[in-house]
Amino acid sequence: MASLKDLRNRIASVKATQKITKAMQMVAAAKLRRAQQAAEAARPYAVRMESVLGNIAGTISGGPDAPLLLTGTGKDQTHLLLVLTAERGLCGAFNSSIVRLARERALSLMAQGKTVKIFCVGRKGHDALRRQFEKQIVEVVELRTSKGGVSFADAQKIADKIGAMFAAGEFDVATQFFSRFQSVISQTPTAQQLIPATFAAPSAAVTGAEAVYEYEPGEAEILADLLPRNLAVQVFKALLENGASEQGARMSAMDNATRNAGDMIKKQTLTYNRTRQAMITKELIEIISGAEAL
Repeated sequence: MASLKDLRNRIASVKATQKITKAMQMVAAAKLRRAQQAAEAARPYAVRMESVLGNIAGTISGGPDAPLLLTGTGKDQTHLLLVLTAERGLCGAFNSSIVRLARERALSLMAQGKTVKIFCVGRKGHDALRRQFEKQIVEVVELRTSKGGVSFADAQKIADKIGAMFAAGEFDVATQFFSRFQSVISQTPTAQQLIPATFAAPSAAVTGAEAVYEYEPGEAEILADLLPRNLAVQVFKALLENGASEQGARMSAMDNATRNAGDMIKKQTLTYNRTRQAMITKELIEIISGAEAL
């Protein structure tokens, strides 16, 4: 049985841990609001850009002037998986859920005889994937964010690297994996194809004549300029979604850890009091027995 000193040390250690988890929960709660606002503000812009590009792409899709970012290479042999995770842990299943989704996709593609290349953004994703896919990892980017969080410049650098790899013929299809923010307790791992670009079919008006647009310059020139920009926008949106999801997951995880520490302190305190009472009772019995013997 543990001594009273050991029990006191355990209680003090758990209390110190509880203070840390409580502080981390408060910091995550403070960061969550700003990250959530940034993610929600980026969604309309990204959706609108997809809609505009979808309308333009629908007019020249499959034509000889269509950009490669829209049509692809015509092959489906080499896949690039862009895995976006956090730089730190202690955020519940946030990182592991993204890595699990990417791992399942990689194993499925490899089982079909496809070539898989992995582009890791975030230290945690690289640490988890290199154990099984060390040879497939071709690029690692660590985002040491400042107080302002990730910036569009960070997404632009990643998009430029992906664009350069595609131009060099290093892959045929690119897909990014991130966590879409739903709420503090709900983050959804998501896979989104980046190259070839896919857009939802434009919704036609139920009534009235269909609008006809004339573009200046031509559709091909507009797409050649907007598709690389859209690639950076989609990566930036995913990074912002990841930022909000990470803080929400960390807030929930640290709240659970704080509660568990409180329960452990109660149990350890109860054990300490019972052990102390038993020792006092034992000493009293020894004193009374010695007095009666005299």
